[in-house]
Amino acid sequence: MEWQETEQPSTNATTKGADTTSADAKGADTKGSGITSVNAKRDIASWAVRLAFLVVFILNCQCALSFIIDPTGFMGAYELSGLPGQIAIQGLGIAFLMWNATYPLFIYRPKQHQALGVIILVQQIIGLVGESLLRVGLPAGHAQLAASMDRFILFDGLGLVVMAATAAFLFAQCRREGWHKNQRTSGHKSQRKS
Repeated sequence: MEWQETEQPSTNATTKGADTTSADAKGADTKGSGITSVNAKRDIASWAVRLAFLVVFILNCQCALSFIIDPTGFMGAYELSGLPGQIAIQGLGIAFLMWNATYPLFIYRPKQHQALGVIILVQQIIGLVGESLLRVGLPAGHAQLAASMDRFILFDGLGLVVMAATAAFLFAQCRREGWHKNQRTSGHKSQRKS
C-alpha cells in the first residue's frame, strides 16, 4: 500500500477519507485493467489454440476417413496391393481416428484441459519422429512411397510447430493469470492485516 505511506497528512478527516477512497478506486482500476488485459490475451490465445488444433484435427480426420472409405485409392502410394493392402490402409485410417480422439475436448476447453493439449503435442512428436526415422531408413527405389512419407512428415512438422506455438502462448497466459489471481488474493490478505 505505497500510496498510504506517501500520502500527505491531512488536518481534515473528511478530506482524508475521500482521498483514501479515491486512491482505493485508482488502485482497483489499475489492477482491474491489468487483469482485463491478461484475460483478453488468454481469450485470444484460447481461440488461436482452438483454430490451430481444429485445422489439424479436421485434416487428420479427412485423411483417416479417406483411408477407411476408399483404401484402394491410396494403396499404390504405399506400394500395397490386393486385400491385404486394402485392410492395411483401412487399419491406418482407424488408427488415425483413434489418435485424434484426444482433440475434441481440448479444442472445446483448452484452458481447462492443458494436460490433454500436452498429450496431443507428445503424440504429434512421436508421429513425426517415427515417420522421419522410417523415411531415413527407406532404401532408394521407392520414390512414390518416399513422396507419400514426405507429405506426412511435412504436414505433421508444420502442425506440430503451429500447435506448439499456440499452446505455449495459451499456457503462458494461464500461468500469468494465475499469478494475477495470487497477487489479488495476497493483496486482499495484506489489506486485512493492515
